[in-house]
Amino acid sequence: VQLQASGGGLVQAGGSLRLSCVASRRIYSSNVMGWFRQAPGKGREFVAAIRWGSGIRYYEDSVRGRFTISKDGAKNTVYLQMNSLKPDDAAVYYCAAGTQYSTTPNGYDYWGQGTLVTVSS
Repeated sequence: VQLQASGGGLVQAGGSLRLSCVASRRIYSSNVMGWFRQAPGKGREFVAAIRWGSGIRYYEDSVRGRFTISKDGAKNTVYLQMNSLKPDDAAVYYCAAGTQYSTTPNGYDYWGQGTLVTVSS
């Protein structure tokens, strides 16, 4: 499956962005869709994930309450609504698809190309 991420951009601290990730084929109920981010000089870190079938959501502690992951099955799309953005949230954001929940990049089989989020203070 191919994943196409979009929605990144420049936003002031406290602002919001919504990222989208469209899959090239149907996402199955057994799939888990995740968002990761990678800041310059740092490793790729887990942000959020959603089980496609049940809708159960998972969040990294620093984004819980500010970010919301959601899905649209009809559009094969997963979203990441990011509110109250902070300069520390600036990174390239990647969507990923896998068959089991994981907070590590190795747990996912397919990756989008990334979309850049810049947060000005």
